[in-house]
Amino acid sequence: MIFLTVGFQLPFDRLVRAVDEWCVERGRNDVFGQIADPGHGGYRPHHFEWTDFIEPNRIQTIFAEADLVVAHAGMGSLITALTLAKPILIMPRRVAFSETRSDHQVATADHLGDRPGVRVALTDAEVGPELDGLIELAKQTDVSQPSMFAESSLIDTIRSYILDSEGVGAFDDDGYVG
Repeated sequence: MIFLTVGFQLPFDRLVRAVDEWCVERGRNDVFGQIADPGHGGYRPHHFEWTDFIEPNRIQTIFAEADLVVAHAGMGSLITALTLAKPILIMPRRVAFSETRSDHQVATADHLGDRPGVRVALTDAEVGPELDGLIELAKQTDVSQPSMFAESSLIDTIRSYILDSEGVGAFDDDGYVG
């Protein structure tokens, strides 16, 4: 199963639409998405199963069951995928498209995009090819070696940053408790 998550605060139509179109092009029916608030004008996918909200305690189970993850460049998604040794494709939200209030996700993608197990799509046109490449990577990856994706020092540093900047127990932009 491929798990698509865009966080809980804002829709991310470019990413959801790109994955929906990829499903049609590749004949895939194994995507499940958390797409965030489609009731406020967000794009509703037609070619994969989705919901607008998943309880934070259930999200860990879905991540664990997924073969790979597609997400916005939110720290909660990245930490969870890296910790569970799940290959992840990230696409940063952009201010230019009114998807966020700052381009902090672009900086995250720039900084973490070269890590093993992480691929970056900067545009919706890159989602399909990068997703195809990630699927090939997932087929070749030994998930019994999570250090290939996440060194404990990286996870600890990111987790500390989130907790220090948002307070213990706060939700990050993915809606996950730090």
